[in-house]
Amino acid sequence: MSDTRIPLAGVIGHPIAHSKSPHLHGYWIRKYGLKGHYIPIDIAPEKIADLLPRLADLGFVGANVTIPYKEKVMELADLITDRATLIGAANTLIFRKDGRIHADNTDGYGFIENIRQTIPDWNPKTGPAVVFGAGGAARAVIASLLDVGVPKILLTNRTRIRAEKLREDFGHRIQVVEWVQAGNVLEEADLVVNTTSLGMVGKPEMRVPLDGLRRGAIVNDLVYTPLRTRLLTEAEKNGCRVVDGVGMLLHQAVPGFERWFGKRPVVDENARAAVLR
Repeated sequence: MSDTRIPLAGVIGHPIAHSKSPHLHGYWIRKYGLKGHYIPIDIAPEKIADLLPRLADLGFVGANVTIPYKEKVMELADLITDRATLIGAANTLIFRKDGRIHADNTDGYGFIENIRQTIPDWNPKTGPAVVFGAGGAARAVIASLLDVGVPKILLTNRTRIRAEKLREDFGHRIQVVEWVQAGNVLEEADLVVNTTSLGMVGKPEMRVPLDGLRRGAIVNDLVYTPLRTRLLTEAEKNGCRVVDGVGMLLHQAVPGFERWFGKRPVVDENARAAVLR
């Protein structure tokens, strides 16, 4: 007997009311006239291990995962992709018909596709990248940059030991730079990426001197509240090409939506507007 239930998907986190994912997925469901619903799912930490395996019985075909569960779901999944294993976190779950939970990480994919859509002539192999930060987002960014052929990554973090750990994990193409020296290596970079929360609403500003940014370099800030951070504003003044963080949110959602609802959505200005409203 075929399953006639309307597919459900959602985003799991704690708290979750701030998430923009329901706006995006809801827009795509309406745009393509699909049967399905996408909802925010707030699960308390002490209940995640018990409730996650039950979602499939309730009709869920998958879910996105956000803070604080990106690492925790790795312990609860039955199948984990190589890239999720490398990054050490998962942001996309697929609840399979055989009852198993499949975990993936599409953050790196979203990061790369955002740059490619915004800067179509980007050639990752032409020169080094500078990456600010050494958390989970940095791991996804670094893994994807190495995968597309960036020859060297200059990695800087306020806590050096965390950057050193990433160099151990990702290999010789990573060079750790002291945070106080970060401004001095910007002139080497074809691409600069901020993966930290610096510059976000309610967080401290990015205080790294930016006058070394090279004209024509690409500067990407994963922060998207505000949409134009100090980093992007200063980069534009220096003649850099800038990429904001909303596109990564949009593109990382594409693989999961396709798996859950059977339609590969298009990232366009209307999708962007749905998230920014």
